[in-house]
Amino acid sequence: MRASGPFAHTGPRGGIGTVEGNGEAQLSYRLLLAVDIQGYSKRDTREQLLAQRQLSDALDRAARGVGLDRAGWAKQVGGDGELATLPEGVDPAPVAGDFVVLLDEALRETNRDPGRFRLRVRLALHHGTLTAGPFGPAGDAPIVVQRLLDAMPLRRLLTDDPGRDLAYVVSDSLFEDVVRTGFCALPPHEFQAVKVVAKGAAFRGHIHTGRAARRTARREADAGGERG
Repeated sequence: MRASGPFAHTGPRGGIGTVEGNGEAQLSYRLLLAVDIQGYSKRDTREQLLAQRQLSDALDRAARGVGLDRAGWAKQVGGDGELATLPEGVDPAPVAGDFVVLLDEALRETNRDPGRFRLRVRLALHHGTLTAGPFGPAGDAPIVVQRLLDAMPLRRLLTDDPGRDLAYVVSDSLFEDVVRTGFCALPPHEFQAVKVVAKGAAFRGHIHTGRAARRTARREADAGGERG
């Protein structure tokens, strides 16, 4: 996703505040989500609009599934995706796991009748410090999440696997702090470590190489077996 356009404060809990009195900006520690539509520029205008609507609907469904409302997220949007800062107090484990599973399922449902283009998406998650700025969030956290989103290994995951609808990466810190705890619906062994070098800096992350959407079917089958 190309970071462009204003930083939209979309809800009272989603915005990033500043310290009043001394005029200094306040750092906040937040969960960030970046998402991008693969192959967006190859679509004509009507197809781009359809892809935007389909992605927004899929994100809404996934967010509702983990008890979140995207109206409360602070978003910096581009035509092919968005950078979202989630409200304070959001539990990162459901976002890093169940949200991703539900998003993958929503994309699969959307692509049952794909038309000319299927909706295929890259997703990156990170948590860290940032502050509000006139053109979007400032700080290391938004840089990290967007570098991971643009990482070539993540792009190749979709290119090399035509049947995959979602390519997902988490930052190294989020992997250590959340995924490895066991509270995340996606197990650590389904992730592969990557190192991305961009603009003279190195960024480490973990790409999910499993199939997120299939986990729901497995959980339902396991639950049915326990009931039987």
